[in-house]
Amino acid sequence: MKLNSYLLKSSLVAALGGLLFGFDTVVIAGANDALKKIYDLTPALLGFTVASAILGTTLGSILAGMPADRYGRRRSLFALAILYFITALGCAMAWNWGSFLFFRFLGGLAIGGSSVIGPMYIAEISPARARGRLVGFFQFNIVFGILLAYLSNYLLGLGSFGGDEWRWKLGVAAIPAAAFFVMLFPIPESPRWLVKRSRVDEASEVLRLTGEENYKEELADIVASIDAEHGKANEPLFTWKYRFPIFLAITIGMFNQLSGINAVLYYLNNIFESAGFSKTSGDLQAVAIGFTNLVATMIAMTVIDKIGRKTMLLIGSIGTAISLAGVAWIFSTKANEHLLVWLLISFIAFFAFSQGAVIWVYLSEVFPTRVRARGQSLGSFTHWAMNAMIAGTFPVIAASSGAAPFAVFAAMMLVQFAVVAVWYPETKGHTLEEMQKKLGIS
Repeated sequence: MKLNSYLLKSSLVAALGGLLFGFDTVVIAGANDALKKIYDLTPALLGFTVASAILGTTLGSILAGMPADRYGRRRSLFALAILYFITALGCAMAWNWGSFLFFRFLGGLAIGGSSVIGPMYIAEISPARARGRLVGFFQFNIVFGILLAYLSNYLLGLGSFGGDEWRWKLGVAAIPAAAFFVMLFPIPESPRWLVKRSRVDEASEVLRLTGEENYKEELADIVASIDAEHGKANEPLFTWKYRFPIFLAITIGMFNQLSGINAVLYYLNNIFESAGFSKTSGDLQAVAIGFTNLVATMIAMTVIDKIGRKTMLLIGSIGTAISLAGVAWIFSTKANEHLLVWLLISFIAFFAFSQGAVIWVYLSEVFPTRVRARGQSLGSFTHWAMNAMIAGTFPVIAASSGAAPFAVFAAMMLVQFAVVAVWYPETKGHTLEEMQKKLGIS
């Protein structure tokens, strides 16, 4: 299916929140050593410093649905761009540990909000046949942002910034944040949100401009779905009829983090250091891993609407389990450290092809419009709550046993394989309204 230019542009701009998401999430990997020295951080306090952003992310993800429903998806994206900008400058100019934690927490609010509102907006403006690829742009930008963060850390590390190097590494994110804000002006509001606000003519125009082939029929389906929900707008999410979508949202969020992905991304330099690599070598190998993440995500985007979400999750479960088991073996035997980078590259590739590419698409597909924002917030909240717990404890556990966390992550991927194989439905090729019927939600 050839993508309409207006649709493509709108999706790409909304997905820029993902780039900032990825950049802000992992850029701290290049500042951890400096922060430990400046603030005299123990492994536990370093874990708390890294997790401070994730605590904000957890809160931001659970709260994001409210402004998205009340003020619209587009206006909420503007607010996120402002938060990203303030965070970058605040971290760069932090005057003590407390102020640094505050601005990292603020950045977490933006990341959490982006993880809900960005994919939801793209899903709601996308036709069913291209929804996986278009929402996949958000994940693509997350991993592109991760690569940019690692590359930025490496290049700035080659400069002569001295003790202020970490400030430059964190502050440079203000540039893409400002660009994101400016580029949001031309994109439209979500047609489904417009229909919910009785702005049907505007919704019709958005569907036409985004290239919906049968936009009048699609509009009629959306109106019928919203009309059927009339009187249910304030219906609580935690009811018996939503039990299956809730199960899907919670489990996909949990397993995404139980893979250990963000523990690896946040502490990548520390992992290489513990295996005997130098700072510059670790920075450069982090770039290689970030590049692998990007390439694997691009491959995933080309096939997600063909082979489907479920198949990709199953493939990724096995691949990540084997790779993580290999990393655990290296740390337990303290031998063959030269294989570490290749096993981490393999892990990242399988993760990016599966959980990484699928999670935000899947969360945007399994809830009906009336509770989609809250449902995505729940899945995102689960994802970030697990992230905070793992990121906060990883340095302490890894300090006592380098192999243990990776062995646990490998076991969790085998559990994920079983859960996905038995319970997860396929969502490819169905409109959002059709998915509602497929899941038996009236």
